[in-house]
Amino acid sequence: MLSTTLQEGLSEYGIGDKIRTLRLKKKMGLVELGSHTGLSPALLSKIERGLMFPTLPTLLRVALVFSVGLEFFFSGGRDKPLIAIVRKKDRVAMPERPGTRDVAYRFESLDFTATERRFNAYLAEFFPVADDALRPHHHPGVEFIHTLHGTLGVHMNGDVHRLAAGDSIYFDANLPHAYRRENGRSCTAVVVTAA
Repeated sequence: MLSTTLQEGLSEYGIGDKIRTLRLKKKMGLVELGSHTGLSPALLSKIERGLMFPTLPTLLRVALVFSVGLEFFFSGGRDKPLIAIVRKKDRVAMPERPGTRDVAYRFESLDFTATERRFNAYLAEFFPVADDALRPHHHPGVEFIHTLHGTLGVHMNGDVHRLAAGDSIYFDANLPHAYRRENGRSCTAVVVTAA
């Protein structure tokens, strides 16, 4: 049990309110947040209502879901302008389906060190796959693709939008879409998503 002094000190940070604000901004329920964090909805509810204070590992689980750092919960606002650098050697590759050979693309996050991101930027490498191996996906928000090298086929609504080097596409990411490299040995693009 925390002393009154510690409870008052922790309450000043408004951690529960900040979690609730982030969750509602993403239109996420307690059950969905619980499935992303591995925490029970009841525990999350107690934290949001200020009836319980999270441990740092618990708070970090929540922070990772919303792409914020722990400092977000302990500061009233950003004192310094946000500057985040991702070195090429530090980028983490995320294949379409980890552990399999037949993948249509691999993304590398270009902005994972930035806290409170309003969009996500990736360097994407695309691969040739058979028609029956295309796996359309969708997600909330919008997506922007700018092809750097090669030709990319973006499959949506039964159409194929072919993008050569220098071409761009902006679309509603709620539409099921899939990617495939077309012609040539390599195809890379910058992909930006925003919810």
